[in-house]
This record gives sequence, structure tokens and C-alpha cells, in this order.
Amino acid sequence: MVAVNHPIEIHGLVKTFGRTRALDGLDLVVEQGQVHGFLGPNGAGKSTTIRAMLGQIGTDAGTVAVFGQDPWKDTVEVHRRLAAVPGEVSLWPNLTGGETIDLLLRLRGIRPDTTRRAELLERFDLDPTKKGRAYSKGNRQKVVLVAAFCAPTDLLVLDEPTAGLDPLMEQVFNECLAEHRAQGTTVLLSSHILSEVERLADHVTIIRNGRVVETGTLESLRHLRRHHVRAQVAAELPRDLPGVHDLVQDPDGVTCTVDPEGLPRLLAALQQAGVSALTCTPPSLEELFIDAYREPDPSPTGGRA
Repeated sequence: MVAVNHPIEIHGLVKTFGRTRALDGLDLVVEQGQVHGFLGPNGAGKSTTIRAMLGQIGTDAGTVAVFGQDPWKDTVEVHRRLAAVPGEVSLWPNLTGGETIDLLLRLRGIRPDTTRRAELLERFDLDPTKKGRAYSKGNRQKVVLVAAFCAPTDLLVLDEPTAGLDPLMEQVFNECLAEHRAQGTTVLLSSHILSEVERLADHVTIIRNGRVVETGTLESLRHLRRHHVRAQVAAELPRDLPGVHDLVQDPDGVTCTVDPEGLPRLLAALQQAGVSALTCTPPSLEELFIDAYREPDPSPTGGRA
């Protein structure tokens, strides 16, 4: 059997900075063509993981492979197949935005005149003649986004890609990402904007203290969490339904939350009570994220050193 090289495959990754254990045995697999949301608050280890994937830092234990290659040893080959947008953008102060975009493209082995550079400069409303030191945070972000989206690529690594963008430019970003996705580009999307990840991602990984606490498709993660139910009924519901929580019944109707295994019993009880209207809402990504951080820390030491 031929081994399959996933675009990103990380196993048991450990990275320490002095006494701080930034990554504590992290595992992450991103499949071909997937838009993979990578979530966690500041300090969870997201940016450290991305820096290790890009070959910017060495690690203490575990393995990192990007398209089956070691990004620390095979940095040039790896970067020819990906485009990255960092969380904090710093530009060369004396280069113009256009010169910076051209340089970033050439580093990937791409001739700027063969790309969608002019089209994307217009779509992102970016003046390429200004020096890097003259750009605002939002315009610095546009420079690296134009460079990333200019040409086809096998992998996009996006760390807080819409930071500093106004809503109109966020929409342009979403359109560009959709275009690359349609071409089969794999995307790792790290963001604090949960609604953005929920809208764009196929798969989500949530990390805490350098370890994975939840991973799966949004549908599979929602299956593990309680649904919110609102209903109009003619009769009163039993108070002891297994798997049903926070049940409130008043003249306005019934509200409750229900575990997945309790949903069939609740539906049967609602039917018996004469249900006339029913709304059942799965948990949002924000709720899944918050739940993951309410649970006890899964690491043996209770967190980073």
C-alpha cells in the first residue's frame, strides 16, 4: 500500500521556551482539499505550531511533515508549495508594497507577471507604490494577502488573516479563499473570529495549553453537545426526561437543552403533549469552543510549565 502524505501531519509535537511548554504533545492532521479551522485563545500554541510547520523554529520532540517533507530541513521545497499569512505582519520599510509582493512571489519560484497581481490589487483597493513604513495595519495585511492569493498554491497557512481588515475587505478575503478552495487548495485557518471559521471550515481543531482538546467536522463535534429546543405544546411535559436539561415550561412554551441520546425521548414526549411548533438548534462553534475550555485540562500536568 502506498503511504498517503497529508498536506500537514503533526504527531506528538513538543516545544519549550525556557520553562514554558508551548506545545505539549500536539497532534494535527490536515487532509487534502480541506479547510481546517485551528482554534485556541492567545497562548494556546497556535502560532508556535504554525512557525514549526513553516520551518521557522526547531522543536524538542515529535514530528512535523508538510507534504511529507520536514519543513526544518526541506524549507525551500516546502515553501514552494505553500503561501503563508502571519498573524503579525512586518514589511521591509523601504520596499513598496508592490516590490514586497513581487519578492514574496519570487521566493516561491513564481514570476509576478504570470499572476493575478493587478486584479487583486484592485479588489483589495491597495496602492502598491507606497513604502512599507507608510502602510496602516490593514494595508500591511492586504500586501501579504495579495501575495498569498496571487497564484495557485497547494497549501494556504492563514494565521488571523483578516486582522485589521474592514468588513468590505473581509468579504473580498472570503471570495478569494472560496476561489482557491474550488481549485482544491488545502487551507489551515487560525482565527479568533469563530463565526468566520464556522462559515469557512470543513473541519475544526481546538487546542488548549499546547494539546488538542477537540477535533472533527463541525457536525461530529455538534453531535457531542446539547441542542437547544423551543416548542409550543398543549399539555405539560414530564420533568424527569433522561438527557433533558434546564427545562422551563410557561405560557410562552417550552425551552430546554437536550443531549443527543435524549433527543428521541424528548421528541416522543413533545408529540404526546401535542406539539404545534418546534425549533431545534445545534450548538454554535462558539459554544463548542467555550465548552472545550470549561472541561478539566487534559494534560497530565494541568497545563504548561
